[in-house]
This record gives sequence, structure tokens and C-alpha cells, in this order.
Amino acid sequence: MTPVLTGLKVVELSAFIAAPLGGMSLGQLGADVVRIDQTGGGLDMQRWPVTETGQSLYWQGLNKAKRSIFLDLRSPEGQAAARDLIVDAGILLTNRPAVGWLSYEELRARRPDLIMIAIRGTHDNRTAVDYTVQARTGLPYLTGVGESAAPVNHPLPLWDSLCGLTAALGLLAAERRRRETGAGQLVELSLEDVALWLIGSLGYIAELEVLEQERAPIGNAVYGAFGRDFATSDRKRVMVTVVTPRQWQGLCAATQLGDAFGHLEQALQADFGTDADRWRCRGAIAALLEPWFAGRTLAEVRSLFDAHRVLWGPYQTLRELVADDPACSEANPLFARINHPGVGSYLTPGSPLRFAGTDAADIQPSPTPGADTRVVLAERLGLSGNDLGRLLSE
Repeated sequence: MTPVLTGLKVVELSAFIAAPLGGMSLGQLGADVVRIDQTGGGLDMQRWPVTETGQSLYWQGLNKAKRSIFLDLRSPEGQAAARDLIVDAGILLTNRPAVGWLSYEELRARRPDLIMIAIRGTHDNRTAVDYTVQARTGLPYLTGVGESAAPVNHPLPLWDSLCGLTAALGLLAAERRRRETGAGQLVELSLEDVALWLIGSLGYIAELEVLEQERAPIGNAVYGAFGRDFATSDRKRVMVTVVTPRQWQGLCAATQLGDAFGHLEQALQADFGTDADRWRCRGAIAALLEPWFAGRTLAEVRSLFDAHRVLWGPYQTLRELVADDPACSEANPLFARINHPGVGSYLTPGSPLRFAGTDAADIQPSPTPGADTRVVLAERLGLSGNDLGRLLSE
């Protein structure tokens, strides 16, 4: 089956995470995404981790399934060529300032149905990155256990990642509207607003304003339910979560602590069939479970929990994930070993979306930065020979 976004043309002018991730997500579904960078490479072309030869694995990771071209965006000729490519594609995804030669109004004058997705830091157009947004949300003060004077940011750039996926969603929504009405659209998206949207949607803001409660750090506990980590006899750790009555019954059966939990319910006047009482009594429940885990190996826990369909997972390092976990291997259709220019072959994910009736994803590598310049300019703008040479200063 033809990839679902075949025929969709997108020009990307971007750097770092959000916009490149949005463009890659579209490219992996079949869109023809052309990334334009300043001649020699953009701001993120040497971002760590890098190989001994200077190849950025970060850049490669976020630019799979795209074509890469270089233009001198500081020159009028390079800007004009970039504008021509944007007009030809009809869709621009960018986190560059949408001013001057890249302003929506100037581009729209040449193509009235232009769609432009403009990512910025904050709603009032201040600069922001994931870590500064994390700091402002208050969530780093919830990372850890007990009273913590020092906030800790999450190592995963969650807000950048969610912003990139939201940008791709906005682009597709605008493209659908254009197909229905013929109208273009300027879609503006703030990295900080994405974070505030999710925090508000998950009840953090309402909890403060309606309940006048502020959350405290709770470590690995699952807020409002029962869930936390436990240590096994072989010094491994597992995460156990209970969010349904059936999962609670499975935990009781696997541990054979059902009678003990029943006595505890009576003593605490609680109903462990409910999230609220499991949360309220979480310390007492954990006190019964801790010695059970301490007396068993991870393999024993795994056997019992899988047999009783307990909701759980083992803690493992990144090295263990890559070396030993079949989910992170070619046994999972998400992955294939792909040869990337300048680096070689390594385990590479495609799109996590699976469309019925399609085969395993055709995972495309990242391009060599700038390698598609001549082909794209010839194909899209009809340039060749001397015209290409003058534009590229060859």
C-alpha cells in the first residue's frame, strides 16, 4: 500500500528538536519533507552525541525520511530560492522567526493557499527551550521523594517532543481544511503553551484552584492509585501498578496476600477495590508487599506476575534495554538495522503508527546533510547547469 502521506510536500526550516521531530513524523508516513539549512549545516548539525568522525547521532535521529539541502540563507539569492521551494510545496514547518523574507504575509502574497506552521518559545514570542519550560511548569519540584529543595528536570525533552507532534497534527488539520475550502492558514504554536495545555488537561491547575491542594514529591508512587517500585532479592527493582479491580485481584492472587490485605482493610476501614482507598492506604499496603518482593528473585516475580496478569514492569538500564529487551530489537516491527551515511548500520525506529493492510514500515535513513541540494533544486525549481552553479557558488 502507498504510504498514507504520499504526495504531501513540506519544506522544513528548523533546528533542534520540536520542528525536526514534526517533520520526521510526517516523512516517515510518506510525506516528501525537504529540510533547508544554511550552507555548511545548521545550529544542530554537531549536537551530541557525536561519533569520533564528528557525525551527529542526534541530527541523524531527528532527520530520517527527509531530503536535506543547503542554501546560503544570508544572501538574497539563497533566500529567494528558499521562498521558491516553499511556494512550490505550499507547506512550511519552521521554528525560525517568521519575519522579513520568511514572513507569512510575504510568502502568502505569492501563494494564497500557503500553510505555515510557526513554532515559537512562548505565546508572547519570547525565547524558550525545553529545559526552561520545564523549570517554569513547577513539575521539577515534584521529581524525587519527600521535601526537596533542589528541582530536578526530566532527562527526556518531553515538551519539545510533544510540541513537534502537535505541530504535525496542526499541519495535517490545516491541510485538510485547505482541501475542503482552498484556504491557507498560519498556525502558530508555542512550546510553553504545549506544556501548559497538558498540565491543565491532566488536572494540575484545577487541583490548585478548585481543591486548593498542591502536590508534593512522591517518588515512584502513582498519584491517586496504588503503584510504586519494589526491590527483589537479587537487587533488581520492579514497578507495580494497580488501576482496576481486576489488577488488584491479580496482585492478591500472585502474592497470596489476599487474606492479609482483607484483615488490613478491616483494620483501616477501607475498600481496596477502589483507587481512593488504595491510595490513602498505600503505605500499609506497601509494608505487606516489601518483604514478599525481598524474598523473591526477579525471575520468580516475573513468572508469578505474568501468570496472574499483574500490571508490572522491570527496571532496566538503557544498555539492558538495547542489549536484552526484545521490544528494542528487530523482533519489533518498529525497528530495522539501517545504514546511515558516515556512521554505518544501527538499530533505527520507523513510525510507531501501524495502518491496517500495510506491511512493515519502510524505514528510511537520515540523509547526508546537504546531499540532496542539486536534485531538489533541479526537480522543484527547474534549475540546472550555470544557474545551479551561480546559486551554490560553485
